[in-house]
Amino acid sequence: MDVLEAIRTRRSIRSYLAREVEQEKLNQVLEAARLAPSGANRQAYKFIVVRDTHVRKQLAGITRGQNFVAEAPVVIAAVATDPTVTTGSGEPAHRIDIAIAVDHMTLAAHALGLGTCWIGAFDQHRAERILAVPKSMEVVVLLALGYAAKEGVFRGRKPVEEIVSYDRY
Repeated sequence: MDVLEAIRTRRSIRSYLAREVEQEKLNQVLEAARLAPSGANRQAYKFIVVRDTHVRKQLAGITRGQNFVAEAPVVIAAVATDPTVTTGSGEPAHRIDIAIAVDHMTLAAHALGLGTCWIGAFDQHRAERILAVPKSMEVVVLLALGYAAKEGVFRGRKPVEEIVSYDRY
């Protein structure tokens, strides 16, 4: 599968088979995150791979109605190890860097025949307690990962003419 095909066909998966993700595939997904660019190449993040059923259920319980998180055989928590760093324009750098790394993971997973769903609607502080994350760090994203039980739904995209301009707005 080429890159654009992976981008075109990737969908958010909200139903997972009770099938373990092979360690080799999981390693490739994590390698995609490791290779992602980050501001000043800081790589100021850590990824917690959650396979424990009890912990996944706890994480599902702190999302906003996304119970499928418990059924995914893997949940990856993306943790900012230095959430104080900002970009030159004052934006929180850790959110941008983690978004890039997690996006790399979603595309790598799809290319490997796995499904993912990016979870942003969760209680961050409770996630940090569940995962024993140090107080100086923050959980930014949860990523459900596994084999899809159902295909994801395509949600349309705006035409390129609506989202691109050249030289000026």
